[in-house]
Amino acid sequence: MRVTKHEHATLRIEQEGKTLIIDPGSFTLPLDGLNSLVAIVLTHEHPDHWTPEQLDRILKAAPKTPIYGPAGVAAAAADYDVTIVAPGDTVTVGPFTLEFFGGEHAVIHSSIPGIDNVGVLVNDEFYYPGDSYAVPKGKHVVLLAAPVGAPWLKIGEAMDFVLDVAPRQAFGTHDMTLSRAGLTMGRARLKWATEQGGGEFLELEPGESADI
Repeated sequence: MRVTKHEHATLRIEQEGKTLIIDPGSFTLPLDGLNSLVAIVLTHEHPDHWTPEQLDRILKAAPKTPIYGPAGVAAAAADYDVTIVAPGDTVTVGPFTLEFFGGEHAVIHSSIPGIDNVGVLVNDEFYYPGDSYAVPKGKHVVLLAAPVGAPWLKIGEAMDFVLDVAPRQAFGTHDMTLSRAGLTMGRARLKWATEQGGGEFLELEPGESADI
């Protein structure tokens, strides 16, 4: 299985000639090579994780591709056919088995209403929490996409999340709001946390991949 990081929070997972896209949002350049697309996962409703423009582009290239997301996404994307998923659900599409965790977006501020968010574990190996610190309890994560920069993110909490997951490998995502200096500092903290569990931290830039 190959995992490619795109700008900000967008991820492309490929296996057996099929493709899964997660969170194609406003900070991400248009995606190509979607002829083999079998599913789209939207972890939550914020525009840095999905936009109508991105979905329209993707669905034009790969019509009738199923979209999975929590109830909040289905409400926000009412013009699209979104299959609602919740923590504890498991879906199989093509060569991908998707297991969902969490349920709530991390708190940004008490004045901002909370929204739905699901983390997704792909083929029991690759995990992405969306905008949360939801840990996939009881799972041995091979590769983790760990958020490194966000209005809701405190780096110490992000480090604790990585420590709790204890992946074999990890890389930083959700990073387009950071300066290069900030990204470098954040990656260094997540690298330390990954290494405490004996794991390896990968400094993936947009377009770069990791193989499991």
